[in-house]
Amino acid sequence: MGAGVVQHRESGGRRRRGRGRTRPMAEINVTPFVDVMLVLLIIFMVAAPLLVVGVPVELPKTAANALPGEQEEPLTVTVGADGRVSIQTTDVPRGELLPRLRAIAAEREGTRVFLRADGNAPYSVVMEVMGALNRGGFANIGLVTETGGPALDGRDG
Repeated sequence: MGAGVVQHRESGGRRRRGRGRTRPMAEINVTPFVDVMLVLLIIFMVAAPLLVVGVPVELPKTAANALPGEQEEPLTVTVGADGRVSIQTTDVPRGELLPRLRAIAAEREGTRVFLRADGNAPYSVVMEVMGALNRGGFANIGLVTETGGPALDGRDG
């Protein structure tokens, strides 16, 4: 695992007695490097799915396609079945929602926000949160759903 030694014979056809001249080997053994990189690759492949941030909710299913991705990490607001509101993973009282949204909008470049609402959440609460998002400076609101729901044309999925 490191540098080795290569014996070098002098030209002229004569053999010398004793130890020959040695010089360091100029090749690098990359096997340990490859082993470490493969282990790191496996660790990241296993850990990546665990890094998904979110509050567990029962999303409704629709036939809509997914939205394209963007560079900035999207802001996610979640409405639970009991009407509880969360920004990313932090629960926020409804009275403090609008000031926090305005503060977040002032720091962000884009106005896109994803609204995740439990299918059993009261419709009035979801509409209040959408109004607060709009007044807070987020004009591009995407509703998050699960795929595979009814298409309203008589087919499921």
